[in-house]
Amino acid sequence: MISREILRQVRLLEISTRGLVNEVFSGEYHSVFRGRGMSFAEVREYHPGDDIRGIDWNVTARTGLPHVKVFEEERELTLMLVVDVSASSRFGTRSRMKAELAAELCGVLAFSAIRNNDKVGLILFSDRIERFVPPRKGRRHALRVLREMLHARAEGRGTDIAGALEYLSRVTRRRAVAFLVSDFLADGYGKALGVAARRHDLVAVRVQDRRELELPPMGFVDFEDPESGRRVVVNTAGRRFRERYLRGRQGERSRQDELFRRSGVDTIDVMPGVPYERALRRFFEERGRRVR
Repeated sequence: MISREILRQVRLLEISTRGLVNEVFSGEYHSVFRGRGMSFAEVREYHPGDDIRGIDWNVTARTGLPHVKVFEEERELTLMLVVDVSASSRFGTRSRMKAELAAELCGVLAFSAIRNNDKVGLILFSDRIERFVPPRKGRRHALRVLREMLHARAEGRGTDIAGALEYLSRVTRRRAVAFLVSDFLADGYGKALGVAARRHDLVAVRVQDRRELELPPMGFVDFEDPESGRRVVVNTAGRRFRERYLRGRQGERSRQDELFRRSGVDTIDVMPGVPYERALRRFFEERGRRVR
């Protein structure tokens, strides 16, 4: 049963993202993602400059006048949101959790797709597949996708990105635009990432909190890994320790960046407390330049 509070959150999320969808992202979304190909539209008389390879010889013979086949882009797309709801997604130090930021960003993408008459589907995953919502069209369906994200209570604690990507390929046979939304605190997904990127237009959305990348000097702090439950006490006052931690996190991000690059996967980096609109706009602008 969906609570009134969840329904209220869904409604607020729709209102808060409407301006972005209407003013910015729906048009840019339409321009940077291609449809499935070209579909036949009509036959018309040949005009000077038309490609002669498009001549319809049957109609030409029947009418005595040259006619050509006209094709148009088959615009309809399927947008799949593949969203990490593992225990680490419920971490946040800047007024909101990573999961809340992920839900709002996915709301913008979902409503942009619906506005372009595309289908939207959802896969929620942890160390298992938590929920699958088959892709459909329409505002009511987009609201259902948001409800599922906000209402998600994962049974698993860990993160299996490879399993989520393999599941995506099983349930989405035709090429789709897939946004993989995660903090990517996992290993062993490189092969699955490459396979999924060849089958689909895959975009990685990396959601990380600032405190996962650098530590302030707070003295002795008791840390707990939300996925494994492992606890450790560290002295964050030591400059060498903080620098070593920073180098480790930067090294991990560099390895991820290289993996994404080799796999042909675009990346969007977002962070609680930092307006995500800038990162989305930058992604659309860069993608648009490549398409043009």
